[in-house]
Amino acid sequence: MAKRHKKQKKHEEHVDESWLVPYADILTLLLALFIVLFASSTVDEKKLEQMSAVFNDVFTSGTSVLDYPAVIQAPDSVSPDVQSGATKYLEDQKALQEVQERMDEFIAVNELEKLFETKMTDEGLLITIRDSILFDMGKAEVKSEYMALATDLSQIIMFDPPRNVVVTGHTDNVPIQTNEFASNWELSVMRAVNFMKILVSGNEELDANYFSVKGHGEFKPIATNDTEDGRAKNRRVEVLVQPRVNEEGQAIIE
Repeated sequence: MAKRHKKQKKHEEHVDESWLVPYADILTLLLALFIVLFASSTVDEKKLEQMSAVFNDVFTSGTSVLDYPAVIQAPDSVSPDVQSGATKYLEDQKALQEVQERMDEFIAVNELEKLFETKMTDEGLLITIRDSILFDMGKAEVKSEYMALATDLSQIIMFDPPRNVVVTGHTDNVPIQTNEFASNWELSVMRAVNFMKILVSGNEELDANYFSVKGHGEFKPIATNDTEDGRAKNRRVEVLVQPRVNEEGQAIIE
């Protein structure tokens, strides 16, 4: 007798569609990603704050990003304030470089290459003078035969409007303890003070309000103190002519 085959019921397979994301939401997420990637190439705090506020509203209220106006400027669009600040900074750096050129010419004419050095730094124009031409060993008074050099330098660092000028004294690590100076700190400070006095008095156009002094003793060497040549390099006076504006174009001197 033929067996009867029971008909198997066809069960409809249920497909889990919970993984699907609405098309509009995908577009919104992609757009947000592109905006973040684009903005990361031109970082601006104010723009990022605006964009953060927009994203916060978008992801908390469910509103599409397309409903908001663009907060990112075109790559070649530079705000007038930023452009003006950069221009001021570049002009100020150019003025400092012109001072360096005048100083280098003065050094070359007087054959002072082994005793004077100029260098542009992040803090401004740095003029370094070996103290061997300015002071006797352990003394802080500028030698009379070299006072004319300080007076000439005072003519070169004359500015209108004025700039801040910092005169710093340095020594080697040979200890000093005399009736006049208890340490190299005192010696380095007084050398800076005496040299600054000659600078200011050598040119009545210079305003003493913009001058200051520092003394580092032996604690900021530029060469080894293990050799006589290295110690000679460390005994120095530095004249730092500072910028008028920072990189953002903001005035440093009021």
